[in-house]
Amino acid sequence: MESIYAALLLHKVGGKITEANVEKVLTAAGAKVDKTEITKLIAGLKETKIDDIIKNASAMPVMASPAGEKAGKKKEGKKKKEEEETEPTGIGSLF
Repeated sequence: MESIYAALLLHKVGGKITEANVEKVLTAAGAKVDKTEITKLIAGLKETKIDDIIKNASAMPVMASPAGEKAGKKKEGKKKKEEEETEPTGIGSLF
């Protein structure tokens, strides 16, 4: 994953995206260098344009939160209130 970030950084500053340059960026950042990952990344990027990938990725809709998440939190809140309102029973209530 770090190699992708390094390639994006090189692209942003106008640098040439090569195995050596990606490795330099990763080394400078103190990240672990995986040469096979870098080789695969460079091979994959030769057939594509990074600008097109970024444009297509930014066109995808992003949800702020899953639809059921808010409803689930409300139900949990009611459940907790019900649990707090009940009086303890059994042997534990003696202590």
